[in-house]
Amino acid sequence: MSTFEEVVTQAYVNDVTLPDGKILALVTIDNGFDHTKPTTLGPKSMANIEAALREVSERADRGEIVAAAVTGKPYYLAAGADLKAVTTVSNNEQARELGVSGHRTYALLADMSVPTFGFINGAAIGGGFEIALNCTYRTIASDANAAALPEVSLGLIPGWGGAYWVPRLAGLQAAIDVMLTRPAANKPFKPAEIAKLGLADVLLDSADFLEQSIVWAAQVLAGEVSVSRPELPSSSEWQATVAAARRQVDALVHGSRPAPYKLLELLELGPDVTRDEAFAAEDQALEELIMSEEFRASIYTFHAVNAAKRPTGAPDPKLAQPVTRVGIIGAGLMAAQMALLFSQRLGVPVIMRDLDQERVDKGLEYVRTTVEKLVSAGKISQPAAAKILGGIHGTTDLDDFAGCDFVIEAVTEILGLKKKVFAEVEAVIDPSTVLATNTSALSITDMAADLKHPERVVGLHFFNPVAQMPLVEVIHAEKTSTEALATAFKVAKNLRKTAVLSADRPGFVVNRLLILLMGKVVEAIEKGTDPVVADRALRPLGLPMGPFALFDLVGPAVGLHVLTSLREDLGDRFPQSPGLQQIVDESVKVSLPPAAKGIPAEVDPGIAKYFGSQTPQDQKVALTEAEVLDEVLTALTTEIGLMLDEKVVETATQIDVCMILGAGWAFAAGGITPYLDRTGYSEKVLGKRFHALGVANVPA
Repeated sequence: MSTFEEVVTQAYVNDVTLPDGKILALVTIDNGFDHTKPTTLGPKSMANIEAALREVSERADRGEIVAAAVTGKPYYLAAGADLKAVTTVSNNEQARELGVSGHRTYALLADMSVPTFGFINGAAIGGGFEIALNCTYRTIASDANAAALPEVSLGLIPGWGGAYWVPRLAGLQAAIDVMLTRPAANKPFKPAEIAKLGLADVLLDSADFLEQSIVWAAQVLAGEVSVSRPELPSSSEWQATVAAARRQVDALVHGSRPAPYKLLELLELGPDVTRDEAFAAEDQALEELIMSEEFRASIYTFHAVNAAKRPTGAPDPKLAQPVTRVGIIGAGLMAAQMALLFSQRLGVPVIMRDLDQERVDKGLEYVRTTVEKLVSAGKISQPAAAKILGGIHGTTDLDDFAGCDFVIEAVTEILGLKKKVFAEVEAVIDPSTVLATNTSALSITDMAADLKHPERVVGLHFFNPVAQMPLVEVIHAEKTSTEALATAFKVAKNLRKTAVLSADRPGFVVNRLLILLMGKVVEAIEKGTDPVVADRALRPLGLPMGPFALFDLVGPAVGLHVLTSLREDLGDRFPQSPGLQQIVDESVKVSLPPAAKGIPAEVDPGIAKYFGSQTPQDQKVALTEAEVLDEVLTALTTEIGLMLDEKVVETATQIDVCMILGAGWAFAAGGITPYLDRTGYSEKVLGKRFHALGVANVPA
């Protein structure tokens, strides 16, 4: 195993005297740092915890204690296994030992001769949560800021007992949500949810959580409080539920990554499997996944996305100008979404301006109804809603932008129109005001060319839906000043977005690649491929939806416009599509209604009639799914090579961050460039890998 510097967690044992005078041994795990360095569990840490628990277990056997409990330092129980340790594993024996050591340690809690308690005082993630799951009982603090088993989203499974215990504590259907559905949404549970699920037995106030937990434990020991567990379904009912989950996974993942299927295999062991058999199966699954290319690539992207919070190429934040009032040019859907986000996250007045009052009112109505939905869902309070709505104003008067120090346009993607509105706004704003554009593909340098102060113009490209999509592309035009760029990055950070710096090249990062992908699929249909075959061809990539569902999401007219724009700027690598033009002209919906909620829509096979009319018969050839995928991957590899040569971004890793956060490229598959390395396309097309061996794959 390669060396790495582990932040070692200690396990401290203290005796607590219960009201009846008997002793509870309290084990506190603590890495010795404050809340800025979460407690993680590497090999040395696990050895320390195992040693402490063995000592406590021996004391229990001698009758010295009546119970044991485990808790953590302030704000953390534990944030799970140390991923740096996991990624240094280079053979199957080492991989298996990671699983075995976790089970060996945690089994001391499950098998102790006295009841054990998990006091979840703070964040409990992955292996950190499984500490508590292996206890007899659990309490959770009302301010524990995250509890989750996210392993499947990282290419692993809850392999220290989670796959066995969660169905037995929360029920099988809830377990599927906890270990499969929620990780895919990257949405940890709140303490009240954990208690409701039965993964904690009681929710206690955070103010004196430890004291209350000890009192509650004493009540359990005295028989004053009883805890029930759900009755397991019959084997046939159990297997039917797992089979339904497998169908759901197939519809979403299409076999593109192994972790969800490994978890389903563990659940398929059924309700009657013994704990030891289940743990042995977890060890085997964990071993196989740790040694998989997909897991190593997913850890690469995990670190890449975290590192992107400190953007490469961003200027010193001290150079950013204060933003105290924001202007938004336009009141359409994107503009209204931005207005809501700016008001909510920046807490400054926002002016949304359009040509007529009807458009302005429509934008304001969107904001109002969206805020009302957030209140109804309990996501924001009524006072917070009132503050957001009170901070957004609509106008048709250009002069209302006069007091703004940051103005962003969100009008139709026509260069002449954007130049016109910028020129009009420049006449009424201060020379220091930053002008940003939300353009998805147009040249920002051209947009700013005729302004008196082109240096104030910067790109700030949001993605739809604005509130949910975590990426913002920050674009440095030819004359963008350092101050304007710094301001754009600071705004993005305050909006809680991940910002990636891009050069002012057509389509920037996401749209250049995403529209090329969609264009190559459409091109295959123009040449005679069945739309259903072409749409399904990309399933091995694990994308959140097929290309035609994506067309419907962004709007075929928008997709066609960007495709045409990129073709004009970058050449015939970006295909023409008379069929797509006809679909736009006739406002045709290209996807069928989804088969069920949460299932991506399939392409409507009937759209085949719109394609191929201008393709000569002797040039038509119906491709297989594999051939369509090959054409798409070859084109993407070529384009990424060109983008790196052009310095659109500095590194392939920045491209992965963009495609994961801006286009939904599968995090658990490692992003786009590790996939192209893993499948051999980078070497076949470019003659070299995007990443050195060991960076995003199993080290040699």
